[in-house]
Amino acid sequence: MYSFKNIQMRKLKRSLTIITVLAALALLVSACDNTLDVFQVYSFDLVTLPVQESLKEGETAEIRCTLIREGEYKDAKFFIRMFQSDGEGELKMDSGTVFQPNDLYPIAKTEFRLYYTSQCSEQQTIDVYIQDNFGQMVQKTFSFQNENTDNKSSE
Repeated sequence: MYSFKNIQMRKLKRSLTIITVLAALALLVSACDNTLDVFQVYSFDLVTLPVQESLKEGETAEIRCTLIREGEYKDAKFFIRMFQSDGEGELKMDSGTVFQPNDLYPIAKTEFRLYYTSQCSEQQTIDVYIQDNFGQMVQKTFSFQNENTDNKSSE
């Protein structure tokens, strides 16, 4: 009735079925992971419209800024600080906050304006740093020539 060949064939089929089921289970178990990939850190940049390059003493330049974010994370917070390496002047936010060098100030919105007022008759340079609460930072540098310097040299 049953030949030796049929018995071997059935054992082989049963073994292959068991191996296939075990391999599928192993793949399913290894594919499951309890960790959830949640991105919190997205790169960003500060984009500005063109800014005037010359200022008289007492004159104010408007710097229109937009914070461009690669992705949205609701707990991301952004801060601004400034440092003036040349000249003298005052930088303030459109909310009226006057910046002190190297102090951090929160940024509440992605579009905002900065106002720089010249307080000297020399070249002025300010560095603006935007950073997030994850330690990423972007720097922008703005330089202004004093218009009075050009007028004096032509006389």
